Amino acid sequence: MNVVIEELTRRYLYAVDRTLPGYVRALYVVGSAALSAWQPGASDVDTVILTSRAPARDDLARLARIHAGMPPSPHFDGVYLEPALARSWPADGRAVPFVVDGEFRTDAPCGELTPVLWLTLQRHGIPVRGPAVADLGVRVDPEQLRRYNLDNLRDYWQSSVAAFPTELAGVAPATAMDGGIVSWFVLGPARLHYTLAHGGIISKAAAGEYLARLLPEYAGLARRAVRWRAGGAERFTAADLLDAGQSVNAVANDAWRRFGN
Repeated sequence: MNVVIEELTRRYLYAVDRTLPGYVRALYVVGSAALSAWQPGASDVDTVILTSRAPARDDLARLARIHAGMPPSPHFDGVYLEPALARSWPADGRAVPFVVDGEFRTDAPCGELTPVLWLTLQRHGIPVRGPAVADLGVRVDPEQLRRYNLDNLRDYWQSSVAAFPTELAGVAPATAMDGGIVSWFVLGPARLHYTLAHGGIISKAAAGEYLARLLPEYAGLARRAVRWRAGGAERFTAADLLDAGQSVNAVANDAWRRFGN
């Protein structure tokens, strides 16, 4: 881990240990940092936090104050698992305390509770506090992983871009678009396709090269998205966003054709 990630996790643990002594028994870094692909200015710090007990109302209030006091960038995100859940590794998106984009939530389904999170923890998780990952007994069901990725490609990714042709119909092709949005749609689905094809997890940067090999017609856009995430001076347009939407459909359709039986 780099010094920024180390300092952020240290700051969190210092705050939570002072406010709720003994509550956090283990913390693991996952996400791009665990994949050696963390990008300053583009990546958050993603974690899995194991607690010593189920949270009481006062615990949640104190956690909310801790997260409100964390730096605004990079976001310190994570999922909290009480002991019973850390034995069952739920992947059903149930409501648990979690932090996304720096916002602490307790009243909504946690979209981070997926087989992909547990696969990342199992294969790449970095222990900051607690036992080695191998001693946690993390379980990933291959069929559940396959169904999650296929359904996510169709229900989230394809659904998200379905309106692009209509929304962009009246926009000049050369109109500037946010690089983060374009890169999100270009690189995200390719990561899921890789997991379906190879059973592993890759970073967004590696997903760019994977997409370039999988569908060469999108190679230029994929590599530009990777360069943008690395801080390169890339400019994206409405035409690029439309192409990104088409790439989402191409990746999802290919995945369902190959792995949807």
